[in-house]
Amino acid sequence: MSQRNLIASSRFLPFFLTQASGAFNDNVFKNALMLILAFTAANALPWDTDLTMNLAAGLFILPFLLFSATAGSLADAVCKTKLIRALKLLEIALMLLAALAFYFQQYLLLLGVLFLMGAQSAFFGPVKYAILPQLLTDKELLAGNAWVEMGTFVAILLGTVTGGLLVGLANAPLWIGAVVVVFSVLGYLCSRKIPAVGEIGGAEHFRFAPWQQTKATVSICYQNRTLYLSVMAISWFWFLGASYLTQFPNFTKTVLAGDNTVVTALLVAFSVGVGIGSMLCERLSADRVELGLVPIGAIGLTVFGIGLYVSSPSLSGTELLNLAQFFSTASGSWVLLNLTLIGVFGGLFIVPLYALLQQRAEPAQRARVIAANNIFNALFMVGSAIAGIVFLSMLDLAIPEYFLVLAIMNAVVALYVFSQVPEFALRFVIYLLSHTMYRVQSRGLEHIPSDGAAVLVANHVSYVDALLIGGAVRRPVRFVMEKAIYDLPVANWLFKAAKTIPICSKQKDEAVYEAAFASIKRELEQGNLVCIFPEGRLTKTGEIDGFRPGIERILAETPVPVVPMALQGLWGSFFSHHGSGAFKFKGRFWSKIKLHASDALPASAANAAELERQVRLLRGDAA
Repeated sequence: MSQRNLIASSRFLPFFLTQASGAFNDNVFKNALMLILAFTAANALPWDTDLTMNLAAGLFILPFLLFSATAGSLADAVCKTKLIRALKLLEIALMLLAALAFYFQQYLLLLGVLFLMGAQSAFFGPVKYAILPQLLTDKELLAGNAWVEMGTFVAILLGTVTGGLLVGLANAPLWIGAVVVVFSVLGYLCSRKIPAVGEIGGAEHFRFAPWQQTKATVSICYQNRTLYLSVMAISWFWFLGASYLTQFPNFTKTVLAGDNTVVTALLVAFSVGVGIGSMLCERLSADRVELGLVPIGAIGLTVFGIGLYVSSPSLSGTELLNLAQFFSTASGSWVLLNLTLIGVFGGLFIVPLYALLQQRAEPAQRARVIAANNIFNALFMVGSAIAGIVFLSMLDLAIPEYFLVLAIMNAVVALYVFSQVPEFALRFVIYLLSHTMYRVQSRGLEHIPSDGAAVLVANHVSYVDALLIGGAVRRPVRFVMEKAIYDLPVANWLFKAAKTIPICSKQKDEAVYEAAFASIKRELEQGNLVCIFPEGRLTKTGEIDGFRPGIERILAETPVPVVPMALQGLWGSFFSHHGSGAFKFKGRFWSKIKLHASDALPASAANAAELERQVRLLRGDAA
């Protein structure tokens, strides 16, 4: 389903409007309160304004640390649709209380409401992401996350701007109260249209025990290293985002010599960039959770973070510039362009990671994994404030220099995460291959089982066959590969990351041969896909060689379905043995490839001769 069709569907649109209205309302309320406490009511509380601002920020973020784990446990234990509706009813009650407090100028009460709104948001966060896999199919999951991230950032932007505008109106408390109550009611009405989803079997019975639940939730996250490091990567993005957003006012005033309209322009550039990047994800990933976009996002965050440092003026005037005057300066457009691109690549970075959490977390623990993510997000955002103090106040760096430090830190963090989870780097290489040197057109891949063990068999034409097949098939595939290819420098690291199984002839090395069959048996027993190239070697002529009987031993030991596949169009390409052989710059650099699959054969009907016949039929006359 396309992005346009998804947003219009009755399964998704009510949920999208519900979560977006909540993000909008949070930021109308929060920004309006902060501005009133900073200007209109600066002397209404018995302490200075600086303390008030920090206290307000802390009151909103604290519930995410206190209650996220409890929220995840609750969301895993009950019907998520009913929970969303209950939370939206709670939002109405809180906004009615806020409206009264604004009208009667009860600012201490408003700070209390701010804490309660933070708590409501902390409970909404896990269920917001955990319900998506129940509302959407796997193919729609990335597009759904893209819409959610885009909607969230746009709603935050519109809510922040709206809150600022409302404060400037006559009878501002009345207007603020009316807007937040109206949008909370609209959000509840939208939530009434969210389709009911069933409870997930296997979830623990809910009990209110925040400390124990926090420890248990973080422990669940630690159990899967890929999920844990994905959470760390998401949290790192929030660290970066909070670091940039926090510095915008001072950066604008002291470095860019801009007024409040320029601050708004920076905020718009960053938020719109994230929205654009989020929406690009689905278009660039062909309806799948494409982890290859994450390294691309990380590279962009570093490159354009450095670009922001380079484009920042070294000297600024004393008179503050409005937006039109700022655009007329040499650095104005470049600063906004770099900030927009930081947002775009941030969207490419974060959307696949959220989709990965939802897709790979155990269904009965999904909300708690999201809750763990929210806990670490909050900790990293607090850490961003501490980092700002250390670098800007204690080490006395200029703000552009701090942006440069952030860009370098991002590169270090990304390299660490990708070295610990090579799947990201592997998918990055596959993505680059399939979108640069090769254009892969697939047909019949729906015959590959969506779960459970199966063997894929294909003809063997080039050194990158495994990468191209792995990029086209939605499930992870364990490839059985000639040890000479497996041992190629550099490529070996990628093959290890893909858990490739090396094999050679029994005469050459019996230990490697037997170890390969043992590994294949283990992977199939664990319910994984295994792909073999029964020819046993790359073709030297472009024709299919005879299939060896190893496939028959595999099926005798572990009877599973077999899916025949054929690669077309690779012979004569750069990595094939055409002409002088691979890597001799004799083959085509650009190739259009076809990957065709046919119906799965039961193990009882699959043998080397029949599979060879099936692959030849699929391939036709093309190599």
